[in-house]
Amino acid sequence: MPTHAPAPAPTIPLQANALQAMCRQVFGFRLAMIALASPAALLNAAPGLGARLVAAAVLVTFMGSYVLFRDWERFGPLLLRHPTLLAADTLFGALLLISAGPDTTLAYVSVCTPLLAGLVYGWRGAGCFASLQGLILVTVYASSKDLHPTVAEALLLPGLCVVTGAMGVTLRNLLLRFGAATQALTSVQARLAATEAVATERTRLAREMHDSVAKTLHGVALAAEGLASSAAAANTDPTLLKNQADLVARSARRAAAESRELLADLRRQATPDHPTDVMAELAARTTDFSTRTNIPATYHPTGDHKTTLPPLPPTVARNLLTIATEAMENAHRHASPTQVDVSAGVHGDLLRITVYDDGRGLPENTTLEQLGRAGHFGLVGMVERAASVGARIRIGRGDHPKGTEVRLELPLATIREEAA
Repeated sequence: MPTHAPAPAPTIPLQANALQAMCRQVFGFRLAMIALASPAALLNAAPGLGARLVAAAVLVTFMGSYVLFRDWERFGPLLLRHPTLLAADTLFGALLLISAGPDTTLAYVSVCTPLLAGLVYGWRGAGCFASLQGLILVTVYASSKDLHPTVAEALLLPGLCVVTGAMGVTLRNLLLRFGAATQALTSVQARLAATEAVATERTRLAREMHDSVAKTLHGVALAAEGLASSAAAANTDPTLLKNQADLVARSARRAAAESRELLADLRRQATPDHPTDVMAELAARTTDFSTRTNIPATYHPTGDHKTTLPPLPPTVARNLLTIATEAMENAHRHASPTQVDVSAGVHGDLLRITVYDDGRGLPENTTLEQLGRAGHFGLVGMVERAASVGARIRIGRGDHPKGTEVRLELPLATIREEAA
């Protein structure tokens, strides 16, 4: 590379990849070699001006290597933009090499220069500095009166300069390609994460719609069909029509309230600073369920009453309450129970919520896969909600001779982590 042109910046900054470490290692090696060879260079220098030049060369090369080794992030870009700095360092190193001789450890410093040029500047820089360093070595051998190397010995170090320059370029290309591949992988992972987040949100919205608005609207449709059938009958009882119309109106209002609650929950996702009293809300929902369905439903607290339940974040509380509500609604729609018992409390390090009905229970050998294929997503949604907040859920008879028990157990440690 011409010394008057700045080196092109690589696609990945040196400070952000392993090239930084490689360059530092080269300067660390240079420091050690210069420290070992400096005494020989100073002793062999001619008195007077020669000794001063060699001492200045020792100081410049040692301090330059130390600065770049210690603070590459600050001074490395300067070396990238100005290859003349490395050329000046090479010429100062030549003074040491002439004084100490090519048979000292300074020979390894000369080999490091093309390696560093290959790492920093690429092929052109490696070629220029390998040629410059090789010419300096040949000149030193030719001007030395004490050394009488053969042609092969004289060309050994210049040849090593060419080899190390090629090694530096190869390492540079490998590291930059590795960095580009890492960036591409990171980009792909980010796109996959975004796709997964979208899919997760779609699943969550589908679960919310199924557990609230969809079921209520289905009830509205059934009530409206009953009203239409009653109105078409020959002897229509006005009181019956009024009751059915009131049922349609109540169901429609409930669907509107559930829609508003769903929208409010979506907007509260970014501000989870308002904890929910799960116990009180669960008791209220149990009372509302009993009023709407005329099925006796009771709520009672259990567990250690001395242990205070930590405040629950809105997301955790909403999922727990929705699971309990879904369990009660499933009992009403499918099990024909005569009684529903709801309980909640702290048991050791667990928050336990239980919903039991004495209805007909689940069919034998029922699996979530079968329910999903059949379009029954209630139990599937309950399991997904429990997993999303770190809770364990068990659905079955439990210790009862018949009916269905839905038991939720949430570790208190999970609640504290969510709150933090």
